[in-house]
Amino acid sequence: MTVNRWINAYMRSRRSLALTLPVALIRHIPILSAWPSILLTEALRRSIRRKAIGDPAPAVALRADAKLPAVSGLYRPRPFPAPALAWGSEGHQVVALIARQYLKPEARRRVDAILATDQDTLTAPDMAARATWADAWRRDHKDTENWHFADIELDDGDLAKACPDSPPSDAPASSGPATECIVTKLEQFTRELTAPGTSPQERLLALEFVLHFVGDLHQPLHASDNHDRGGNCVALALGGPRTVNLHGYWDTLVVGEIDPDAQALAKQLGKRITQQEMAAWSSGTPEDWARESFGIAKQVVYTVQSQPSCDNTRAPIALPIDYDGHARRVVA
Repeated sequence: MTVNRWINAYMRSRRSLALTLPVALIRHIPILSAWPSILLTEALRRSIRRKAIGDPAPAVALRADAKLPAVSGLYRPRPFPAPALAWGSEGHQVVALIARQYLKPEARRRVDAILATDQDTLTAPDMAARATWADAWRRDHKDTENWHFADIELDDGDLAKACPDSPPSDAPASSGPATECIVTKLEQFTRELTAPGTSPQERLLALEFVLHFVGDLHQPLHASDNHDRGGNCVALALGGPRTVNLHGYWDTLVVGEIDPDAQALAKQLGKRITQQEMAAWSSGTPEDWARESFGIAKQVVYTVQSQPSCDNTRAPIALPIDYDGHARRVVA
């Protein structure tokens, strides 16, 4: 079976990540005045994940320091790209917007009340914008950087190695350690949201991290690695002088191609969710979602046939036939 035929068969057998995301988020934000379990993570799991902080980097850009192939066809080495963020501005906002549609009124009011206590200006104060807060925060708090992903290597698929257990601790989840991965942190912050004894400040941080991490975990390159920094070292050729790395392609380019307007895309995707799908997608754990994202990375994302390394001397890779179409179907 050819690669394209195999991918087509795979795509027909799975659900859209864009739709499952918000459902997960609804379930992961159990917030009512009495703190019983409510489905906030489920709502998030039903949309697309992306983030919106400040001026998002363009999905496709000619790097100022890039050395493009010369007319002769020779290719000069380029510096390693900076790490891309998981799901760009639009995706994280879409996830939160769809999740919000499925929150009960009391839960929505409670979420808004908690977010209103945040006085920082890293993002706008609304739920959609705060879904991007964790990316803005990590720019000056590098100790939270590893919390956004789990580097499950394609050649071994070992989640335990990517997310080693940490010693039990009574310290707030926001205090670290810096070595923990997204699966561990999402579980910790979710527990804090449900715990009556969580301090108001820690509950705010837990909410903002959960809003974001549910989205990150559903970006396939945040739960996979091919010894290439989650696709950051894989340059893709988009025609002419345009290039983007593989991680950036999945973060922002694919979502923008579907619809560049977060509000419009959220409405479009939200209408497609049935009650049966809502019930089915509200199950699972962060571990389950990490393995699902890893499977998509292995079976779809990495069909670009890139080499497992960060060799910056390689020329950009041309996308396989209909790779764009497969990517859009994975996301939405």
